Amino acid sequence: MLVTIFPSYTKYSAKPAHNASTLVPTFVNFISTPAPPVHKVRQQTPPVRKGIDNTTMTRKIIIDTDPGQDDAVAILLALASPKELEVAAIVAVAGNVGLRQNAINALKVVELAGRTDVPVFAGYDRPIRRKLVTAEHVHGKTGLDGPDLAEPQIKLQEQHGVDFIIETIRNAASKEITICALGPLTNVAMALLRAPDIAPKIGEIVLMGGACFEGGNITPSAEFNFYVDPEAADIVMRSGVEITMLPLDVTHRILATGERIQAIKNIGNNTGRAIYQMLDFSERFDLEKYQWLGAPVHDPCVIAWLLEPEIFSGRKINVEIEVTSELTRGMSVADYWGVTSRTPNVNFIRDGDAERFYQLLTERLSRLP
Repeated sequence: MLVTIFPSYTKYSAKPAHNASTLVPTFVNFISTPAPPVHKVRQQTPPVRKGIDNTTMTRKIIIDTDPGQDDAVAILLALASPKELEVAAIVAVAGNVGLRQNAINALKVVELAGRTDVPVFAGYDRPIRRKLVTAEHVHGKTGLDGPDLAEPQIKLQEQHGVDFIIETIRNAASKEITICALGPLTNVAMALLRAPDIAPKIGEIVLMGGACFEGGNITPSAEFNFYVDPEAADIVMRSGVEITMLPLDVTHRILATGERIQAIKNIGNNTGRAIYQMLDFSERFDLEKYQWLGAPVHDPCVIAWLLEPEIFSGRKINVEIEVTSELTRGMSVADYWGVTSRTPNVNFIRDGDAERFYQLLTERLSRLP
């Protein structure tokens, strides 16, 4: 059980606040002790779900997110793919900006897609142990700068987002729910800590985070999502749940060149125009930083992997998270070459076909209003 795997993370208050309208859930008080020991996970692949005609059935997903521009594109890609993906809910987490604004952004994106049937919840408003670090310098003051999106008319769900995650997985069939984690892993880790029984029931956690050969994008060694809440990333990596990880190594190959985002704008719908404005804004930081022909589009890779995994390539390796050193805080220590005896715990995606990715993205977005 997780309570034995993670002895240093298990002292927490019994229940978080349940009134999500305040967007300030009760913070969990953890004791400060060294990182837990290595836990060797079982290598288990969720079964492919087939219908009676042997076609692949719809995969039910929960999207856990901190909507900046690339999160919004990922959400829209999922909402445009109802035959393959049933979005059970969107759960906001603190990350690119604060929780309150991230929840508002999620509501705006749902309305933009014309999918107000998808409920939006708020999760935790801060990392497990750290002071929240945000990225307004990339995503703007609202986290979704670029398009002028109307204030949402739909409301946030009252239930706490982590309570929803736990309840949904408990009530679902085994391996039915996939968690798509696009931001810091606080909500996912807290669900695992508060309800260890859900770990073997989760079909898969597909996440954007970490890096191996690319180095970091917020420090020389750490990717933003893992840096913001390294303890949460550590908990998830040790959980024994099947994990597919899309790190900077692959997202830095999926570049939004001017030609590619112009093709999205040329779709001619409101969604395409809004995404063009989002990416035109957010890519300015990366273009100046990297001097590439386009900026990486991170989070949509998670959804694209679910839709067309053949776009990507990688292999099963061991990944651990640095939580004790401030110099390398949040570093994903990826044993890509198998130089240790640590058990592989992650399907590490290293490469992707950018042309096929943008063909998929453009085609799916054309289905939205």
